[in-house]
This record gives sequence, C-alpha cells and structure tokens, in this order.
Amino acid sequence: MDNKKELIIQSAINVFREKGIEKTKISDIVKGAGIAQGTFYLYFSSKFAVMPSIAEVMVERMLDEIRDNLKDDSTFAEKLEKVIEAVFQITSEYREIFALIYSGLAATEYLKEWETIYAPYYAWMSELLTQAKDAGVIRKSLHVMRTAEVLIGLIESAADQSYLYSQVDTNTIELKKKEVLEFARYALGLKGT
Repeated sequence: MDNKKELIIQSAINVFREKGIEKTKISDIVKGAGIAQGTFYLYFSSKFAVMPSIAEVMVERMLDEIRDNLKDDSTFAEKLEKVIEAVFQITSEYREIFALIYSGLAATEYLKEWETIYAPYYAWMSELLTQAKDAGVIRKSLHVMRTAEVLIGLIESAADQSYLYSQVDTNTIELKKKEVLEFARYALGLKGT
C-alpha cells in the first residue's frame, strides 16, 4: 500500500475515533496525515470512501492475529478454538473501529464492497476447512466456501454482540466463546464431539 494512502487511513481511524464520522471533516484527516487536502482526493472521493480501506486494514490485522496464534502441528479443533479466541480478542481491542466501520459502510454505498474486503479471510478459512475435510476430520458433504463465510459470520457476530452491542462481563464472554466453539464443532461434524 502507498505510504500516503496508509497515512490517510491511519489518520482517518484516529480522527473518526476521536470525533465520530459525522463531525469529522476531510481537513481533520489530512491534518493528522500531514498531507495536502488535494492529496486526499487522489486516493478517496470522500471521508466515507475511506471506510472500505479501514475495513481492509482490520481484516488484515484479524488474519495476522489468527496466523500468529496458530501452530502448524495443532489439530483442527485447536485451530478452530484459536480462531475464535483471536476474533474475540481483536474485536475487543478495536471495538471502536469496528463500530465506525459498520456504521460508516452501512450509511453509504460501500457496503456492497464487504464481500470483496473479506475475500482473503474467506479464502484462508476455506483452506483450513479443506485441509480438515481432506483429512476426514469434518464432514465430507461440507461446501467449504459457503461454510467459511457462515463460520466467520457466526464467530464475528458473537464477538460483536459481546463488545459492540452490549457490555457483558468476562464470564459471559467466555461462555459465548465456548458456545460458539461447541456449535461450530457440531455443525462441522468434527470428529470426537
């Protein structure tokens, strides 16, 4: 990614977190990025146009966090548990950014870009499911891409409910993680469940 574009995206994240989407002006973003206002328009047509790029950054962070926590010699069940843990951790850590992304994308025509933004995440999960399917660990009838999308949606929805929509206590969050894991294990037909 271009350095100036990265500066704009990071500045937008900071300013959106501080002022909110509606009160943020492009002049605030460019000031934080240390660039001229005209430079902003080389990359983005409006402050809302930055949202898909912010979402891309967050998907990359999510994948990096997941990859950093997975060991190659782990079982599929262990990997699934680590994925859930990582999604909950990132959602907790960046809850304000996720709230901004969802509200910013939903309020604009950029929501249709969501599937494109998530494509690398879906591909990664599809590969994980394919390996487990080929090893005979999960059910053979599974359609890996559709299941990857549903599984990611399930995990993220539970994490969002825990950190964005309501503040629940740590014990309840831990119970949600276990329930998501148990549900996923059962739905995937994971052997030994």
